[in-house]
Amino acid sequence: MARYEIAFSAQLVPGAQLELVKANLAKLFQADEQRLALLFSGRRIVIKSNLDAAGAEKYRSTLARAGAVAEVACLDDEIEEIELAAPPAVAMAPVAAPAAAPTQAAASSQSAGRLQVAPRDEYMAAFAEVDAPDFGIAPLGDDVQDGKPQVQAPALDLSQFSLAPPGSDMGEAKKAPAGPPPDISHLKLQD
Repeated sequence: MARYEIAFSAQLVPGAQLELVKANLAKLFQADEQRLALLFSGRRIVIKSNLDAAGAEKYRSTLARAGAVAEVACLDDEIEEIELAAPPAVAMAPVAAPAAAPTQAAASSQSAGRLQVAPRDEYMAAFAEVDAPDFGIAPLGDDVQDGKPQVQAPALDLSQFSLAPPGSDMGEAKKAPAGPPPDISHLKLQD
């Protein structure tokens, strides 16, 4: 079953007035001024997607009655095929020295610091000439983070400070005792 999408790109039915179409679409979609400005920006806006043929025709005819030209696109159209390039020819190593050839290739790739990979199929042939670094895999349990730099202790002058002797009270300084109570002997109460 084919699936369709409805899109609008600010095209009007011939003879339709812009203000009338805007009012019709505002009423139809219950849209505010900001959404109407987006609809009439000229860009292709998908209004509804994944519709069957009857639903797509219903949207198209409703928008046509409102004065707007809707674009109906089939979502099931065949995707364009891309032809991949053939893989490059791989030189065969001599049969007489099978152990020496991989060692030389590994040494040259290690010295250059780049990984040399032969493509396995047509898809990977597109990546045959990619220059990628040869990242190795760390053994299990290795620390893969960079080492932290040593931090220098700041040069502080602490000569003005001293230590209190053991057992001394390090609490809050005690307040001076309150003075004697005021002399109120000269005061009298009257009846």
